[in-house]
Parts: sequence; structure tokens; C-alpha cells
Amino acid sequence: MITTQPTSAGAEDFAALLEETYSAAPALREGSIVQGTVVDIIGDFAVVDVGLKAEGRVPLREFADEDGNVVVNLGDSIEVLLESQEDQHGLVVLSKDKARKRKVWDDIQTAMEAEGLVSGVIQARVKGGLSVMLQGGVKAFLPGSQVDLRPVRNLDSFLGQTFDFKIIKFNKKRGNIVLSRRVLLEAERATLKSDTLNKLKEGQLVEGVVKNLTDYGAFIDLGGIDGLLHITDMSWGRINHPSELFQVGDKVQVKVLKFNSESERVSLGLKQITADPWVNAEEKYIPGTVVQGKVVSLKDYGAFVELEEGIEGLVHVSEMSWTRQIKNPKQVLNLGDDVKAVVLDIDVSQNRISLGMKQLEENPYEKVTDKYPPGTVVEGVVRNIADFGVFVELEPGIDGLVHITDLSWTQRVRHPSEIYKKGDTVKASVLNIDNAGEKPKISLGIKQLSTDPWDRIPYEFPIGKITDVKILKLTDFGAFAEIIPGVEGLIHISEISEDRVDDPRAVLEPGQEVRAEVIQLDPTERKIGLSIKSARRQADLADAQGFSDVRDAGATLGDLLGAKLGGDDSSDS
Repeated sequence: MITTQPTSAGAEDFAALLEETYSAAPALREGSIVQGTVVDIIGDFAVVDVGLKAEGRVPLREFADEDGNVVVNLGDSIEVLLESQEDQHGLVVLSKDKARKRKVWDDIQTAMEAEGLVSGVIQARVKGGLSVMLQGGVKAFLPGSQVDLRPVRNLDSFLGQTFDFKIIKFNKKRGNIVLSRRVLLEAERATLKSDTLNKLKEGQLVEGVVKNLTDYGAFIDLGGIDGLLHITDMSWGRINHPSELFQVGDKVQVKVLKFNSESERVSLGLKQITADPWVNAEEKYIPGTVVQGKVVSLKDYGAFVELEEGIEGLVHVSEMSWTRQIKNPKQVLNLGDDVKAVVLDIDVSQNRISLGMKQLEENPYEKVTDKYPPGTVVEGVVRNIADFGVFVELEPGIDGLVHITDLSWTQRVRHPSEIYKKGDTVKASVLNIDNAGEKPKISLGIKQLSTDPWDRIPYEFPIGKITDVKILKLTDFGAFAEIIPGVEGLIHISEISEDRVDDPRAVLEPGQEVRAEVIQLDPTERKIGLSIKSARRQADLADAQGFSDVRDAGATLGDLLGAKLGGDDSSDS
């Protein structure tokens, strides 16, 4: 073997070369990012020279763009991560992807330290918030509480959107990045708020965005500060809920009604931009005027009718029909119905208009007096029964009352239901019509259709009259007996017999016919007193006087004597 030794001069040059090489080595230490040049492409690798004694290889897949196309050319200058200066094959180990990711993390760290912003796309919803892909392909976490100024119910609405964020937590070793969008919005809102507060004045027209809706109003974002547009200040007309006029995100022009710079409270109005329709309402809606409108609300006591935007009138249930008894307006009206009515009254100070629907029709009560004068016999159906009488419907909406005292001349009626029931058809006589109220009161009588039997009782049954009666009812104090149908008399227990009677039931029974004498008569009180004892005494006396042949059940003792004397006179003649 032939060995060639270097000369003294050559050894010095070699030593210098080694010194130069190793003096540069610290700049190319493993784990650092170095600049290299693509010198060749072999198979699936790009050969990159980074200035070391050997070249390194980088997989071509690391040069792929977003569409998967490999983009690399000879001579390209690229940044790579020096993972190892020599592998088992004596090659330098390089990575373009790791260099890119390292640089992205370094840039993110620099941005955080400088309190700068990073941009990213919200990709997916994860537990507790959203996943964000930052520029450079680094994933970060956006907590739900940091998405917006207010809690967001639907985080999915942010998917696919690009925003700027501020880094609030960063851990490079763990690969953990936490973002906030709320911090940026708060800073932006603070700036807007300051500008808005300096500009706001009462009476000023401003433009804002509907931020939130509640049952009582809408919150309008005026630029960093919210104002309340109360539901009563949205329209001169009726509004049940702000959602009838607005949706979140709508732009709206409003008027500043009140503004307190210290409390930062702003009251807004929308209806105040237009004229109050009630200003000229008194001239437009004169009582007696026929108007038309739409039913916008139904209450138990009536219906509200919108005559124009901001002006409503009330049709009370009592003003809906002359004859029908309407307890609830839903019996005749529905929401949205177009109706005609007459203006009855207007009170501009209270923003009230009273309307009537029945006034458009002829008042049937105006002809009642002419149609049903006293004495007229009418026929109707029992519509209702009360303790004090019976209501009889003469025609739809027109009733007459038969008082309990006008049901019968003779029958003692404790309650009208003893005689009549709903639906019965009855005849009655018109007694009186009272037109004092809006609806006339018609008094009827059923007993007036017949003659009062008490008109003839004093003549047919005078005191001393002996007649046949029928026992109807027995009590502890006596017996009630029927003299003629409907007329009763009382036989007191003391008038039953000459003998002592402790209980009328022991000597009399219902349905039994007995002879009794009229011993008391009070036509005013309609009371008759009877006596069985007296009738028997009179009969015994008549027999003793020889009048036993005269047995007229309706005769008094005087009648018998008269008959006897008359007979004697005739015999003498």
C-alpha cells in the first residue's frame, strides 16, 4: 500500500479548514431552523444543501400546496429544521413542515408578547367552546364565554367565519393556545361608547341596531351603549309584543326621549317621530259618526276596534245588541273582523272612544209600548224562573215578568217552580210597561186572565152559611178545607167538635167531606173561618124547630126560618 503524507504546508491548510468548519457549526446546531437550497430532486425527496459536509433530504409531500400539488424547483431557497446532522446513512436529517410549524409558534409567541392580534377561522364546536385554526395551521381554543359580549346560545352560527383574536393563554410546550374575541369587542365598544356619549342629546334622531327583544321593549345598540325602546313608545297603536315590529339585527331610527350621562341610561321613542293621531281625533270622531275598523283585542267586557293606527275604540258588550244578552264579545266577534259602529262618546284627555254596534239597528224597545199596551193578552215561553217570579219571552230579546203574586188568585205559591218549568208555553195579560230605563220593564199577570173568585165569596158564603167542604190538609191546630176550587177555609181545632179534640187527625182525614158553617170572613186578608161544631149545632136546632125537612146544604138558619114562615103564611092563606 502506498501512503502519501501531507506536507507541512498542506497540514496547516487542512487544520484551518477544520477550524473554519467547526467555528461555523454552532450556528447549525441540531433543533435550529436553517436556510437551505434545493440542489436536486431524487424520487420522493428533494435534496437540500444547508452548508454542512453532507446534504439532507426533505420528503416532497412537505412541498404540497392546499390542493395537494407538489411545488418545488431546483435552486429554491427554503427554511428547514435541522433535526440531525447525520443519520445512519450519513445524511443530514431535515424537515420543512417542522420548520414552518416552529416559525408559526414563534410568531404567535411574539404576537402574544407584543399584545398583538392573530387571525383564524372557526372550524368546529367543541366542549366548552369553539376550535379555531390560526394562520399557519395551528389549532387554538375559543371558550364560549369569550365568543361575544353576551352569552351565545347558538355557537354553530359562528362556524366558518374568520375573526381577529387576542391570545389570553399560551403554552408552547403543551401546544395550548386560548383565544378571546370578547376582549377585542369590549375595547371596540368602549371606544364607540365614549364617542356616542359625547354626541347624544335629548330630542335627537339616532340610528341603531336592535340588539335584544323582551316582553316590555327592545334594546337598541346606538354604538357602544344600549338604549331602551319601551313597548309603549313603539307605536301609537296597539302592540302585544315587540317582535310584531322588530327582529334582532334590524336597523331602526329612533328619537332620544331621555338621556342621563351619569347613569348612562337612554330612553328611546319610535312613535314620537310621527304626529300623535289623537291631536285631531275630537274633530274627526264626533258622537253619532258611523266608523269602520278592525277588531284588535277581545276582553270579557268588550271589543277594542282599531279605527286608524294609534286610535282604538271600545264596544262594550252592552252596546253590541239590543236584544241578545251577550256575556262575552267572542259570542259575536272574532279577532281581525271588520266592523261598523257608531261613536257614542270621546275623551281625548284619556285617549278613549266609546263605540256602539246596536245603534246601527232599529231599537225594538221603542215600539214595545205600542205593540203591548196594558190589557193585551200575550203568549210566550218561560225563559227563566226566579224566586220572585217567572220571565216569559214574548219575542227574541223582549221578556216580561210574571211576579209570584200574579200567578194565581187562590193558590199559595211558595216558589214559581211549583207551577211552571223552563220551556213551558203560557198566556198572560200585560199589566204595565215601565220605560224609565233603556230597556223597558214589562209586568205580566197570569191570574188576571180569570175572575178573582173572592169577588163573589162574600155574597155566596156570608157568615152563618152552612155548606159542604172537603178536608185538604190536617195540622196540629186544625184543618184546611176547600170551599170551592182554589178557595180554602180554616177549621180551628176548637171548632171541630163539642167534645175536646187533642189531634185533628184522630177525627178527620184528607179527602173527607163535612158540613161546616162560615163563622169568620175577611175578604181583604182572604181568610175564611169554618166550624163543624157550629154547623151541627145549627142542624140540631133546626131539627128541634121542625125544620128537618129543609136540608139545603147552602142554607143558613135564617133561610130555614124564612122558608118555614113562608110555608105557614101560605097555609093560612
